[in-house]
Amino acid sequence: MFLDYFALGVLFFMVLTLFYGVIAIHDIPHLLAKARNHPHQDAIHVAGWVSLFTLHAIWPFLFIWATIYREDRGWGIQPSGKLQAEVEANAEVAVLQARVVELELQLKQEPRETV
Repeated sequence: MFLDYFALGVLFFMVLTLFYGVIAIHDIPHLLAKARNHPHQDAIHVAGWVSLFTLHAIWPFLFIWATIYREDRGWGIQPSGKLQAEVEANAEVAVLQARVVELELQLKQEPRETV
């Protein structure tokens, strides 16, 4: 009789441990986001609860989402300088195109001398 109650107690203990363990595990992305001062902390926390109902399908993505942001470097996208050079080149091309149009208008306005 004692072993029956002991087994029942162990069963309840395991069920409660598993239940709270799953909840604690699904809170890890939110804790990471909080530690990193992530701008989407609340969304990650809510998505963690939603992942409990989606059979944990989105939990790996939450983990990635929470760890990809760092306060010191943001999202990790560093400007390579190539984009800035391209913007400057496009501005220079626009200036040159405007100059060509201006010169073409000057040529049309000046009378031509025939020999």
